[in-house]
Amino acid sequence: MKTTIELPEPLFAQARRYAGARNMTMKTLVEQGLRKVMAEKKDAPKFKLRDGSVGGNGLTPEFQNASWEQIRDAIYEGHGA
Repeated sequence: MKTTIELPEPLFAQARRYAGARNMTMKTLVEQGLRKVMAEKKDAPKFKLRDGSVGGNGLTPEFQNASWEQIRDAIYEGHGA
C-alpha cells in the first residue's frame, strides 16, 4: 500500500542518512520503526480499573424493581430536581 507522510525536514534528513549508512531504503526503515513501536506497545501493561465497589447487599427493597429514572429522581429529591 502506498501512502504519504509528512516529516519535519531535520527528522527526514536524519532518517535518510541513517538508512543510507545501513544500505536500506526509507521504506524499510519506516517499516522497521513502526513494527518496533507497535511491538513495544503490546508489552505495555493493560489498564485495569481498580475495584471501587463498597460493601452492601445491593438495592434496598423499595428500589429493587425501580427504573433508573425513579432511582435518579430519589437521589436528587429536594436538591432542585
